[in-house]
Amino acid sequence: MKIEEKLELVKKNTIDSMGLEELKTKLESKKVSAYIGRAPTGSLHLGHIIPLSKVFDFQKAGIKTKILIADIHAALDDLKAPWEQIGLRTEFTKKCIELSLPWVEKPEFVTGSDYQLSKNYQMDIFKISTLTTITRAKRAASEVTRMKDPKVSELIYPIMQALDEEYLKVDMQFGGIDQRHIMAFARDYLPKIGYSPRTELMLPLIVSLKGPGVKMSSSIPETIIKVYDSEESIKKKIQNAYCPIGDVKDNPVTQMVQYLVFPINNALKIERPAKFGGDASYKDYNSFEKDFTAKKIHPMDLKQALTSDLIKMFSKVRKYFEKNTSILKELGPNFMP
Repeated sequence: MKIEEKLELVKKNTIDSMGLEELKTKLESKKVSAYIGRAPTGSLHLGHIIPLSKVFDFQKAGIKTKILIADIHAALDDLKAPWEQIGLRTEFTKKCIELSLPWVEKPEFVTGSDYQLSKNYQMDIFKISTLTTITRAKRAASEVTRMKDPKVSELIYPIMQALDEEYLKVDMQFGGIDQRHIMAFARDYLPKIGYSPRTELMLPLIVSLKGPGVKMSSSIPETIIKVYDSEESIKKKIQNAYCPIGDVKDNPVTQMVQYLVFPINNALKIERPAKFGGDASYKDYNSFEKDFTAKKIHPMDLKQALTSDLIKMFSKVRKYFEKNTSILKELGPNFMP
């Protein structure tokens, strides 16, 4: 595959980036690697899993991917995960990710505490902390941590996320656009202690199932789909999801098609009676969007197709937790489907 083709796969479905020219140079001379981090703070839903679908583009481009289960970060973020539950939540999150997507090549999983407690890593935290101001650290963490009454731990959070790039030995970090301030912080501060800046890649955040104006939240079940939700729950939630006819702006249904279905399945099939146009098949998102915005696809037909794809996609993780509900009960009521 040509370098330009690899770069197109890297940029696909992204909305911002830093250091792409550096990445191009590396692609020409070496095997490139990337990582995405997930703090095991709560249940895993589509808002979390969709950025992981980017791994499929990387695999096509020959880029090795690591998935960091950032267990210490989960507590640093205003104790979103209590210390006594971190181990259980780490294993839960890893299992969800392993079973939720049809991996062609299974990514490498790394747990943060396996290397973040080392002497060298801790010394590097101290080094960066002597160089950054409270104002800059707060800005870096502002869209990721809770920041209601900022704890010291929330200011350490972006320092550690920056260092993860070096200690995971990767060339690139990717994640949601809410990570932008931390990624910019990493590019600024890693060189100050002798490390190279990495390429940073940002993906959009999908909107709540209820549409714009309602935040996606685990505490509001109708705004999210957990990866292990029942078939009936998925059907109901998609059926009731915001999906204005012919409009893709802030549309969670078309976003799931764009950022989850096509990267993984490379196709979308909409089944419908002949009197409503018959079946429609698409091999790329752009051709689908063209027909949807032209109102050639009714939202209910699209929802049925998406429901079928999601039920099939998440069958392994759903069946696993149907047999292991004791794990969800131990984690707490917010984890139940």
